[in-house]
Amino acid sequence: MRVVLAEDSGLLRESLVGLITRFGHRVSAAVGTAEELVAAVRAEVPDVVVTDVRMPPAFRDEGLRAAIALRAELPALPVLVLSQHVDTPSLAELLETGGAGTGYLLKDRVADGADFLAKLTEVAGGGTVVDQDVVRRLLSHRRDPLRLLSARELEVLGLMAQGRSNAAIAADLVISEVTVSKHIGGIFTKLDLHVDSADHRRVRAVLAYLRGRGG
Repeated sequence: MRVVLAEDSGLLRESLVGLITRFGHRVSAAVGTAEELVAAVRAEVPDVVVTDVRMPPAFRDEGLRAAIALRAELPALPVLVLSQHVDTPSLAELLETGGAGTGYLLKDRVADGADFLAKLTEVAGGGTVVDQDVVRRLLSHRRDPLRLLSARELEVLGLMAQGRSNAAIAADLVISEVTVSKHIGGIFTKLDLHVDSADHRRVRAVLAYLRGRGG
């Protein structure tokens, strides 16, 4: 797996490079600004991008802006965003750019190297991975259209937002995969997600989930 990494902190950037390479993957470029990120992705066309949200010069959302711009050029580009804080609007905006692999993790999750690499691999393979703290926040502040979902459907959708497969959801909830599929079908119906690929509908369901937060 070829990775382009953007992180303004030199110490964290080098730590991530060491972690990724230690697990047998290659960091094609490791940069410190959003401008360098765009140039590196255009030159390398990696398997996945890892980027911080806040980058020089203003340290607002330059990394996210760069990721969104790159998705406009390369719709199938998987992107894993790292953030210091829970920022659900930024994740919702990135999800709107298409059905490619998307991840949003808090930086303290990087401390567990094996777990981080597992999530990075999942995103590179087209999956959607959302930090559990973000999911908990959304569950505590949900509003329309999520009020249409049953308690079990909300559980299933919450696990979908974490990037879990149907099999993993079934194991977590101690139900069959057939039952999980039925719940997912109910979610798609209640959220009015019709006539689309299953993968894209999952992303759109997660996006509806993220938009269902309160202020």
